[in-house]
Amino acid sequence: MGETIAQKIIREHLVSGRMEPGEEIALRIDQTLTQDATGTMAYLEFETMGIPRVRTELSVAYIDHNTLQSGFMNADDHRFIQSMAKKYGLRFSRPGNGICHQVHLERFGRPGKTLIGSDSHTPTGGGIGMLAMGAGGLDVAVAMGGGAYYINMPKMYKVNLTGRLRPFVTAKDISLEILRILSVKGGVGAIIEWGGPGIRELSVPERATITNMGTELGATTSIFPSDEVTKAFLEAEGRGEDFVPLASDPDAVYDRIIDIDLDTLTPKIACPHSPDAVVDVASVEGTRVDQVCIGSCTNSSLYDMLKVAALLKGRVISPDVSLSVSPGSRQVLTMLADCGALSDILSSGARVLECACGPCIGMGFSPNSGGVSLRTFNRNFEGRSGTKDGKVYLVSPETAVAAAIFGEITDPAKLGELPPIHMPEAFRIDDSAILQPAPVEEAAEVEILRGPNIRECPAGEPVEDELSAPLALKVGDNITTDHIMPAGSRILPYRSNIPYLSQFCFEVCDPGFPERAKKAGRSMIVGGENYGQGSSREHAALVPLYLGVRAVIAKSFARIHAANLINAGIMPLTFENPDDYEQLQQGDELKLSGIERGMENGTITLLDETSGKSFPLRCAYTERQRAILRAGGLLKYVAKEAQ
Repeated sequence: MGETIAQKIIREHLVSGRMEPGEEIALRIDQTLTQDATGTMAYLEFETMGIPRVRTELSVAYIDHNTLQSGFMNADDHRFIQSMAKKYGLRFSRPGNGICHQVHLERFGRPGKTLIGSDSHTPTGGGIGMLAMGAGGLDVAVAMGGGAYYINMPKMYKVNLTGRLRPFVTAKDISLEILRILSVKGGVGAIIEWGGPGIRELSVPERATITNMGTELGATTSIFPSDEVTKAFLEAEGRGEDFVPLASDPDAVYDRIIDIDLDTLTPKIACPHSPDAVVDVASVEGTRVDQVCIGSCTNSSLYDMLKVAALLKGRVISPDVSLSVSPGSRQVLTMLADCGALSDILSSGARVLECACGPCIGMGFSPNSGGVSLRTFNRNFEGRSGTKDGKVYLVSPETAVAAAIFGEITDPAKLGELPPIHMPEAFRIDDSAILQPAPVEEAAEVEILRGPNIRECPAGEPVEDELSAPLALKVGDNITTDHIMPAGSRILPYRSNIPYLSQFCFEVCDPGFPERAKKAGRSMIVGGENYGQGSSREHAALVPLYLGVRAVIAKSFARIHAANLINAGIMPLTFENPDDYEQLQQGDELKLSGIERGMENGTITLLDETSGKSFPLRCAYTERQRAILRAGGLLKYVAKEAQ
């Protein structure tokens, strides 16, 4: 039986485990990346391991999230990360050099390699044929130290594209269509491979848009073949020697196959407040628009920006609309300037922002109160924009430009004929903003620069055989990491200060939770389906840990968040009968007994001492996960294993 692309890469990097769906496997990791919102904590964790140098082929520390420096906190974090990179052997991408996923695609991504990053959109690298996965910062720290990355062997899905995209229908519309088909939890436990004759005309940036958005499906990752399109991109980046052809075998077997006919695809739009609330643009045409944002790690490539510039050329945006454009990297920005496209963008009335994540994470450019914002981003969770009652829609760059010009949601075809886009045969190469680490012989003398906002990572407690604690919070379905630990310019600067950060935990759902949890000392949380979807930020586990949360019970969990909970020493448990969720009430006194035996046989009984009712819970942990929980978290487990 033949193998898929992902199965081939997994087999080549398999350290332990069986390649059977659901079985735990350990993978050798070739490359890692971090960004500054998660990086400070990841490097604090790496430092505790006592390893003098990273052991991966390549590790890169990017500064792209907290670039708004309104106080000392972000600047201190940047200095800390830069000194860590210099001492421990990482490349350091300076602020302004670009968004980690865009820069990594341009300068470092290699087909057939494994990559994990402390950012959930790391699967962007699948557009170039990498097995690229988002992970918690602690998992990335372990990988930098030479440790394996553990996941459950995913199922294999295949999406076959046939036909050709019509004018003004884009890769973003393909991404939104698969979200419409599968939903935000439809890819959980699966790797999605893209193929079929329709991929031949998709450039690497277009493919990367699709793999980036695969994160919103809950998928482990998404991947494209490495073919002549890939080769041409790498050669244009001056990295032709990195090309490796990769394709699935003709007799590869998939757990699910989905067909999408590009000939029939129309412009799509995701309505507030979920990436899978997808409808045709035509169905909401005429909706007034206040703001348009173009960029983010999803749609900020040179190809995207050239299309935007061509459509804006000679036009002026509506007086009722504020338009921002964020190129994804310094390479993109300088090439726009060199060819004159930047002037076309500026002449339209657009504001050009820094090459960073910016508005996507609520770091500036928030919409007006109750405002409608069309964004080419990947997430539109409630409040994520920085405006609690903002109404955020997700669209392609073409649909975004149409809205900016006409002042309302508009079929982009009304912009007229799309001018031809001529991509350069060679990109402008300038890696001067990527700093090299100190030589090994000088590393010991490098001083680590710490600011007063940088605090230690909270330590977990070994799981005991019995846990009695109140139900401090009950929430519903599709609780995101933005609900648990919000982003935004007000909060992000404190990502390296867990005690301060804790006062904002679950602020979107229940502002009283932090004080209630601290008063309880130990507590539990109950959630619905797909608990913890969204970002890979381990802060969504570390902050509840700091507040005393010892177990989270849900109908189901997002992959990365469940792993982060275990890494922190918090038990993720699922209802045997999802209807039992309705029986538990916030404030109830709960008790878990026989935890040690339950972890071994996969079932623990929950007693609601307030109502007197009992409920069976699943805890299908692997042997390694049980050992991590017994140790009190991954850091303590690693330290114990090193003895």
